[in-house]
Parts: sequence; C-alpha cells; structure tokens
Amino acid sequence: MSLRHAILGFLNYMPLTGYELKAALDASVHHFWPADQSQIYRTLASLAEEGLAQMDLVEQESRPDRKVYHITEEGKEELRRWLSLRLPAQQSRSAQLVQIFFAGQLSDEQILAGLEDTRQRLRSRLEEYARVPERAQVYVDRVSSARETFFWRLTLECGIRTQQAQLEWIDSVIERLEQKQHPAH
Repeated sequence: MSLRHAILGFLNYMPLTGYELKAALDASVHHFWPADQSQIYRTLASLAEEGLAQMDLVEQESRPDRKVYHITEEGKEELRRWLSLRLPAQQSRSAQLVQIFFAGQLSDEQILAGLEDTRQRLRSRLEEYARVPERAQVYVDRVSSARETFFWRLTLECGIRTQQAQLEWIDSVIERLEQKQHPAH
C-alpha cells in the first residue's frame, strides 16, 4: 500500500484539506499506516500534479485560505485499479526479534528490562486501539455506510489481535526468563 492510495480512499469519501486528512488517518489507519503532515502534503501535491486529485482554494476572511482536495475521475479509476490488485505478502522485519536472537549475550536482568518496556508499549498500543472507534466515529457518521464501517473495523480487529498475540508471547518469554527455563551461561 502507499500513502497515495490511502489518501485517494479518503478523498473518495469526501473532499478534505491536508489537515483534515491527517486527522482522518490518525483516527483510522494510523495503526498500520502512519504518516506525518509533510508526507501528506507532498502526496497531495503529487496526486494533483498527476490529475488524480484536484485542489480548490476556499477563501476565508479572517483566516488563511483553505486548500480543499477532492478526487478526480482518474483518481477514482486509480483507486479501483489498486484495490483490485492482489498484493504479494509483505516480508516482515523486526529489530526486536534480531535483538532477542542475540540476547544470550546479555544478562537476564538486561533482557527482562527490555522485554518489560516492550510489554508496556504493547499494552499502551492496545489501549490506543480501544479508543479508535470513538475517535473514528465522526468519519463513521460522515460516510454513513455500514459496509465501509464493517471493513474499517476488520483492520482494527487485525491490529488488536496482532498486538495481543505479541503481548502473549512477550509474557511467556518473561515468565520463562524469570523461572530460569533456559541454559545458564
């Protein structure tokens, strides 16, 4: 996936500014496709140059003019084309697993400290995911499509299950290290 297709997907629902796109991404797909504001603005400019999106300048009296983007027919075609692709499975990379692979060179205390930190981050991420439905409600209301909402929730379910599986695994590793269920140095 690319940010450009995520942006086209949101613009297919409604015209948005770069700021509004950032808020929509943060309230929805951020757990599997984060993007910062500068990436969003660069991508919007590129989409407009390619004719996949169009920018309208909306004048405001007491504030700077707003740049509102909407998807073009070409953009809709590109989005449908991309949605129809069968993407290859992505190879995963995990710096944490590389660390664990070589962790036998550290003391149990050093390893446990890192794993405890990871456990806390996983718990925090799960708490963040629990807040996603509330944060995304404004978009659920604006799009008002039970079908769209169903598919949105599937991605959240995947994120939650993935984090829960990682947390369960980290818990089991911590337990085995605490119980010294490994060969000593």
